[in-house]
Amino acid sequence: MKRVAFLLKVRGDKVEEYKEHHRAVWPEMLEALRRNGWHNYSLFMREDGLLFGYFETPESFQAALGGMAKEEVNARWQDLMAPYFEGLGGAHADESMIELEEVFHLD
Repeated sequence: MKRVAFLLKVRGDKVEEYKEHHRAVWPEMLEALRRNGWHNYSLFMREDGLLFGYFETPESFQAALGGMAKEEVNARWQDLMAPYFEGLGGAHADESMIELEEVFHLD
């Protein structure tokens, strides 16, 4: 499994609302993530909205993103989430994720 990490920034005035959406992610979205190789997926957020995402995938980050890009439910979810993020320049969050380099892993 490949470990993937990324950062995004949630708008400060939208942090609580963003968290509320993630307490009840649509079942069809969860199924799509699993179907496209997103395993052990977690999101962590600081009080200021800095968001750290982590997941494991059998292929690559790009393959996992590409699979989700083909899912209709992902387009709807990304449209819903777009107003919550800073600095995306009109793009969806999943189009703006930049993979962080793994520099250490303790087995």
